[in-house]
Amino acid sequence: MPIVEARNLVKKYPRPDKKGAWFHAVDGVSLAIEPGEIFGILGPNGAGKTTTLEMLEGLTDIDAGSATIVGLDVQREPYKVKQAIGVQLQANEYFSHLSLKELLELFTALYGRNENPAQLLAKVNLQEKANSQPSRLSGGQKQRFSIACALVNDPQVLFLDEPTTGLDPQAKRNLWELVRDLNAKGMTIVLTTHNMEEAEFLCDRIAIMDHGKVIAQGTPQELILQHAPEPPERPLHGNLEDVFLHLTGSALRE
Repeated sequence: MPIVEARNLVKKYPRPDKKGAWFHAVDGVSLAIEPGEIFGILGPNGAGKTTTLEMLEGLTDIDAGSATIVGLDVQREPYKVKQAIGVQLQANEYFSHLSLKELLELFTALYGRNENPAQLLAKVNLQEKANSQPSRLSGGQKQRFSIACALVNDPQVLFLDEPTTGLDPQAKRNLWELVRDLNAKGMTIVLTTHNMEEAEFLCDRIAIMDHGKVIAQGTPQELILQHAPEPPERPLHGNLEDVFLHLTGSALRE
């Protein structure tokens, strides 16, 4: 049974340029994510990736369709769903005068839990920064701390929205290893990314979105062999970036 399931999700907004017309940011998206998977959602800017995640997380209303997480209906039981998931957003704002340890103590209290901040920081290799403020962290450290915050309720499913955007290669690799380590301990992870290498390295399966729709799904290798088996002047077969360009016709944009 899927741990995350979306059925014909729709999110629409009024078009500012045409009265009475609607723009479908998400247009009939269906996904079935199995327990223990790392599942990636790829797509160009404006494809509907983040909006899809926000509907699954209960942060954005679902206009049509339905979604369940750990068997809970996202629309009917949003508070129970939030107890079962962790969410790392593209950008985070914290109380600037609090240290990492104090912020984690605050977040665990809000969840009514008794997690040890030192243990949470150890999970993301930030033990030595416990008394630092978020503004003193590097880009990679900030991303790892945002994941620590998403782990305060010991979630069954962790959502990551473009977690390595703007990171240098070493920080990016460190975060990949963190994601793999969390997954190896049983956590299901759903992520969006623009980084094809990241998707190929991390993801068990991938959905590629464009114009609000899922246009392909499968393992990275299945997608490569189906859509980019023999790119010109390359040995063996293409890579996941070739699949993305073949399906969407869009150059990658950070």
